[in-house]
Amino acid sequence: QVQLVESGGGSVQVGGSLRLSCVASGSTSNMVVMAWERQAPGKERELVATFARGGSIRYPEWVQGRFTMSGDSAKNTVELQMNSLKPEDTAVYYCNFRRWNFGMEDYWGQGTQVTVSS
Repeated sequence: QVQLVESGGGSVQVGGSLRLSCVASGSTSNMVVMAWERQAPGKERELVATFARGGSIRYPEWVQGRFTMSGDSAKNTVELQMNSLKPEDTAVYYCNFRRWNFGMEDYWGQGTQVTVSS
């Protein structure tokens, strides 16, 4: 089992910044990728950024440079720096940990709320 703890969410005004953190513990060997996902009310969960074990980081096109993910695969930690926040960024942000264990296994944290108000 893998346990994930996210922190850093909160409420900010449009244009503000927040930094999210996630720490994985437990059976964290064979990590393949850690990721940030988000889910806004009434919408499907979407990918925000991924951090692969080798250190590569990828974003979907909509991020457009506003978010920056960093990570440490040795410590199983990732962070997400979010700048120029918009009301549409309001969502619960989840940390995802994927590992190989005779097949891919996914774990998620409890989520942290980000609210952007105009």
